[in-house]
Amino acid sequence: MTTIPPPVSPMLQIQGAIRALLVDDDALQALGATVYDYLPEDVPYPFIVIGEATEIPANAHDRFGWETTPVLHVWDKARGYKRVLQIGGRLTALLDHQALDVPGYDHVVTRFEFAQPLTDPEPPGTIRHLVQRYRVVTAQPR
Repeated sequence: MTTIPPPVSPMLQIQGAIRALLVDDDALQALGATVYDYLPEDVPYPFIVIGEATEIPANAHDRFGWETTPVLHVWDKARGYKRVLQIGGRLTALLDHQALDVPGYDHVVTRFEFAQPLTDPEPPGTIRHLVQRYRVVTAQPR
């Protein structure tokens, strides 16, 4: 009798896959954006932080599946939103409906969900913050 192994969250592998994709992108590097999943002290702006995520089951009849929603944060001290929006646009070009190599899982689709530009309210209010969320659908490999 064949048994399906218990489900294991792909969240860590998705975080690693996104990080690998972003750090290797010449266009993000040209915009000056550095990618972090842990933010050290005193990093230069602009930078991208792979932040929090949520996850829900998306099981199929024959295997386990997941919908994971990682949030990416873009931070900058440039005047206005131009550079954070350029970086955010590049993130979406890299992720939205593009193949993502998630080790140990079948990648079904990645979809852009939303973006929200913000100004840090702390005086002097010179920090720009762009929040972007994506939905990554994965499944146990066949």
